[in-house]
Amino acid sequence: MYTIEQVKEAMQCCRICPRNCGVDRLSGQTGFCGQTAELMGARAALHFWEEPCISGTCGSGAVFFSGCNLKCIFCQNHSIALGSCGMALSQERLIEIFLSLQEKGAHNINLVTPTHFLPQILHALSIAKEEGLHLPVVYNTSSYEKVETLQLLEGFVQIYLPDLKYFSPELSLRYSHASDYFTVASKAIEEMLRQVGEPTFDENGLMKKGVIVRHMLLPGQSKDTKKVLRFLHETFGDRIYISIMNQYTPMPDVTMDELHRRITTTEYEKILDFADKIGIRNGFMQEGNTSLESYIPPFDYEGLLH
Repeated sequence: MYTIEQVKEAMQCCRICPRNCGVDRLSGQTGFCGQTAELMGARAALHFWEEPCISGTCGSGAVFFSGCNLKCIFCQNHSIALGSCGMALSQERLIEIFLSLQEKGAHNINLVTPTHFLPQILHALSIAKEEGLHLPVVYNTSSYEKVETLQLLEGFVQIYLPDLKYFSPELSLRYSHASDYFTVASKAIEEMLRQVGEPTFDENGLMKKGVIVRHMLLPGQSKDTKKVLRFLHETFGDRIYISIMNQYTPMPDVTMDELHRRITTTEYEKILDFADKIGIRNGFMQEGNTSLESYIPPFDYEGLLH
């Protein structure tokens, strides 16, 4: 558990993530994530668009935080990733939000892009648990995480929902400003699995603990996707679930020509056939046309205001 003093200390020379910016966020400086020490959020509501074992019938209690330590150029949540959308939240309000989502029937508390606010979130979770929070906590991340930072989450997080975006360092540098992404993310996923172990579910099919690794196909990058899927299966086998996503949506700010189209049905079906061929059994696929902006929630501060 972080005390308020430890939260302040972590923010004074921020090295929470692999960017190692070392800035004094407590004094208003910002590093790569674009955020000061002031906790910022964009939405807190029941969310029905996660994997079925996360959303269930009542929804996942998703809290979307502003800012990001990766800032992919094609980001589907670009308005919050870039920090252009967000409102300040006190520690006390975040605790209230967690408990309110539980009262609304959420199956879990889903922390979306939380890394750069991890000290504040851990402090709030500690108090919320003392006040009756009993839901599983989902850590929803790009996987650009330090292992030593993830270790602070042990015992607080029951379900990890990480991405593995790329295998190629050239791609991760071009699209996410991080040539070391695969090296960092693969070690992070290994640590996540160490903490929570193999997946378990309740009688209704809801995940109680485990790791679901997401990979979203990008236009023209099927070769890289195959390398990602092969790595995940050969390294982790059935100890994880793999979610293969076709929901890529070209966003207005994307400038690279190759990213100006959606994934075709043929592209996606070929990847699903490949996953089946190499033996992936614990997996999720997306059906129908998920590449619509209607699948991107409105970041209208729902659930954040008193």
